[in-house]
Amino acid sequence: MGATTALTVTLLPGTAAAEPGRATTAEQAAQLVADASHQLEVVQEQVNTAREALTQQQAAADAAQQAVADAQQQLDALDGQVRQIARTAYTTGGNQLVGLDVMLTSDSADEFISQLGTLDAIAGHTNDVVEQVSQAAAAADTARDNADKAEAQAQQTLADIEAKQADLEKQKADYQRQYDALSAPQQAAATRASSGQSLTTIAAAPAPTAAAQVAVNTALAQVGDPYVWGAAGPNAFDCSGLTQYAYAAAGISLPHSSSAQSRMGAPVSRDALQPGDLIFFYSPVSHVAMYIGNGQMVHASTSGQPVKVVSVDSMPGYNSARRIATG
Repeated sequence: MGATTALTVTLLPGTAAAEPGRATTAEQAAQLVADASHQLEVVQEQVNTAREALTQQQAAADAAQQAVADAQQQLDALDGQVRQIARTAYTTGGNQLVGLDVMLTSDSADEFISQLGTLDAIAGHTNDVVEQVSQAAAAADTARDNADKAEAQAQQTLADIEAKQADLEKQKADYQRQYDALSAPQQAAATRASSGQSLTTIAAAPAPTAAAQVAVNTALAQVGDPYVWGAAGPNAFDCSGLTQYAYAAAGISLPHSSSAQSRMGAPVSRDALQPGDLIFFYSPVSHVAMYIGNGQMVHASTSGQPVKVVSVDSMPGYNSARRIATG
């Protein structure tokens, strides 16, 4: 590997070299591959975020359909005969005839007044029934509209996901070709640039809460497992899949998306990090790791690299941190 080594690569968005599409030194070649690796992770995390959105939209569609079913059941429960009585009882002629019938069949003034009161109560009830029918029908129409819109949005999101996945597959193949073309030292340099140097001594500290401790222990138990795009365990992970898996073991549900995870829990400054805190990288966020104490973090770093423990300072692009387990 010499300073004059030339390696032709296909650049992904966001990469750069002295000459477009061509690395003239081993350092440039390693950086190109590191940049390509990061761009792939960005795309994969976008796919993860889109999948989370699709899941939410499908849940909304299911809820809307259930609302339709509930409204229809409510309508069915209102007997047609009751609705017919309600309609006829509230015509002017109907009230006059009912009142005349009560007067002719009453044995006394007191009985007449009592029967009229009963009729008024029945009238109030039937009026409520009519209103209930009207509201149930309106709710059913609204629910159907919401269900149709949610379903259409879910289908569009699915189409967008499939397009992203197809593009991701092409980029993965291109990245793999670039990486395979590097020498072993170049590959090592690319790995250090994109995911940090793996530490041989793990110095985890006690976590402040039981849930955080479970999450840290679970994440550390995955050290050595392979990185697989879109994976969330139990034997392979991407970055947000690992943190999701670790916190699921602690009974805390996280979305499979570094971007979404970066909005959960409570913000924490870098100098106040505690074991179990999630650390986010790049802007916009496209990578997540878990702090384990003593300046170290565990993460599913990048394709071709296993889950590993590295120094927080070894990763570029520190963005922010969040505390997930606060009690």
